[in-house]
Amino acid sequence: MRERVEPFRAMAIGQLARALEAEGRSIIHMEFGQPSTGAPAAALAAVRDALDRDPPGYWESLPLRQRIARLYLERHGIEVDPARILLTCGASPALLLALLARFEVGDRIAFARPGYTAYRNTTLAAHMRPVAIGCGPEVRYQLTADAIAALEPAPAGIILASPANPTGTILQPDALRAIADVCRQRGIAIISDEIYHGLHYAEPAHSMLEFAADAFIVNSFSKYWSMVDWRLGWLLVPETHIDAARALIGNLFLTPPSPSQQAALVAMDCDDTLEGHRAMYARNRALLLDALPTMGLARIAPPDGAFYVWADVGHLTDDSMAFCTRLLQETGVALAPGVDFDAVDGHRFIRFSFAPDSARIEEALRRLRPWFAAQVRID
Repeated sequence: MRERVEPFRAMAIGQLARALEAEGRSIIHMEFGQPSTGAPAAALAAVRDALDRDPPGYWESLPLRQRIARLYLERHGIEVDPARILLTCGASPALLLALLARFEVGDRIAFARPGYTAYRNTTLAAHMRPVAIGCGPEVRYQLTADAIAALEPAPAGIILASPANPTGTILQPDALRAIADVCRQRGIAIISDEIYHGLHYAEPAHSMLEFAADAFIVNSFSKYWSMVDWRLGWLLVPETHIDAARALIGNLFLTPPSPSQQAALVAMDCDDTLEGHRAMYARNRALLLDALPTMGLARIAPPDGAFYVWADVGHLTDDSMAFCTRLLQETGVALAPGVDFDAVDGHRFIRFSFAPDSARIEEALRRLRPWFAAQVRID
């Protein structure tokens, strides 16, 4: 019997948070990677105009695919044929599409642990076999070429994320190149989850496409472009798999909503607004990095990008779900339990999202400081 898909436990934290809000409690949502900012105003205006003109139904915007292709040229110096870009209803369908287009039932797919919960569960749902590789602070919680080279037998594929969820760590160019080389040597296909590209606090992230031309690239408008509720993403497919991917998307997903595509085309050029969002996340990151060590949370991953802090609370709990539930009930601050992202060691970790606005982050810290000070160590 194959393993079952596990629930996303942060959703249960979110449901409890909403129930407490309905009772009149003041809740600060830091459990999801969900920007508190909305789509750029110019994008919203474009949608209103498009709706007035009665936009088409099943439709895939060629101008948007061309604009996405230009993004790879601008950011990474890579020319991409727009025909390789498939628009999806967010990154989640794009990940499933990549798995189904490239792999077979029973194939082994490797990824870092900790890592986004959907890597394991989507792999299982596609009747493939997840291989979670433990990655600790010594490798910045990221897959390495050495770890991939040591896998026996070689997996059919790997899933990378840089910046990563839940840690925010970014793979440097030499590391990406080494991973691409070992995957090429061992015949391992690569899926690169790049949905947090644009959200960096030092050097920008590099695309795996710079080092592996046949990689599948997943991206989304939910994070940098602040369009989480518009459900729009894309999959960049190798030329050899375009037909297979298009057959799947036509049967499983059809096309994303037309208004979302109209908005995204405009949002991609709203640089001032988007960089303003990133500046706010940078402020929030600094607030957390200053405050958490004073609260006894000194063992944290280096958040190079995205909007997360992965913190070790093993000195306080061995049950991160119960810990986050109690913390929410007693402080009104919702955080994500680490067990979502690491089935082995996640019971002693929690994830902070610093996507809310800075005022909410400051209020969350005001509530959390005395709460953590009152906790009893168990080590």
